[in-house]
Amino acid sequence: MMKFCLLLAVFCSPVLSEEWKASVVKNLNALVTSCIVIPCTFNQPKDNLPSSKLRGIWHIGKDKAQIVYHDDKSRIIDNFRSRTQMLGHLGQNNCTLEITDVKDHDNGPFCFRIELVESDKPTTDKYSFVEDCVDLKMLPEPTPPLLISTKTATEGNVYIITCSVTHTCPSHVPTLSWNRKGDVIEIHREIHSGIWETQSILMFTAEVKDDHTDVSCTAQFYGRKTSSEKITVFVKRTESYNHIIIPCAVGISITVIFTIFCVLMVKKYKNRIVELQNQEGSMWNRLSRISHRRRT
Repeated sequence: MMKFCLLLAVFCSPVLSEEWKASVVKNLNALVTSCIVIPCTFNQPKDNLPSSKLRGIWHIGKDKAQIVYHDDKSRIIDNFRSRTQMLGHLGQNNCTLEITDVKDHDNGPFCFRIELVESDKPTTDKYSFVEDCVDLKMLPEPTPPLLISTKTATEGNVYIITCSVTHTCPSHVPTLSWNRKGDVIEIHREIHSGIWETQSILMFTAEVKDDHTDVSCTAQFYGRKTSSEKITVFVKRTESYNHIIIPCAVGISITVIFTIFCVLMVKKYKNRIVELQNQEGSMWNRLSRISHRRRT
């Protein structure tokens, strides 16, 4: 039994290695007038062949005559001519296709075909992956951006708003813009095969004048279609005791000044009284001396 299994493995191994396999996203959204990138990889029986020895073709469904991409441009049907190109290198088993200026009827399905090219021989080794095609869902308008932020901004602190949109065309990423100035960071990443995300992070210091104002983010896609979304900012004011401190300070200042004034006035009157008393004493002494002289 063991020998039988070993023989079976040896027999099946080359058969399996000779299989053509392709990996294509089954369904994608496509924005009309924009562009779409269809990720595609494949396995070939003959490894390490350069791109010059391979020919990649995309066609509609099982009809191999409805060619949407070919290195011979004259073989592409008129509707797709000058609108398609291969972004990957066939020698690296990359068959990624880009379609620009997407039309409402570009829904597919789109299937990949590979051919081995020999300069002195007719093409005999070829395969169409008609079981691994992609269907497109046409979007007449883009979806609005997604805005995420903290609920309340605090006066004097940094407030952060994140604007993000998903798309299917990484070769022409959407541009995101704000109606307010601040520090902006942009991030582009792939969420999963065929879907990418563009993020713009806005940071600014919240002020009282920002309270109940709208901050909007606008996404412009390749093909000039736009969508926007806004968020209302609520600013929480920092605690201030000026309404208590200032009146108290004024009251204390007035009290101190009045006290000093009173002390000076009392001191002045005391000195005046002493002076008057001294004057009265000296006058009485004079009168006493004069009266004493008359008696004598």
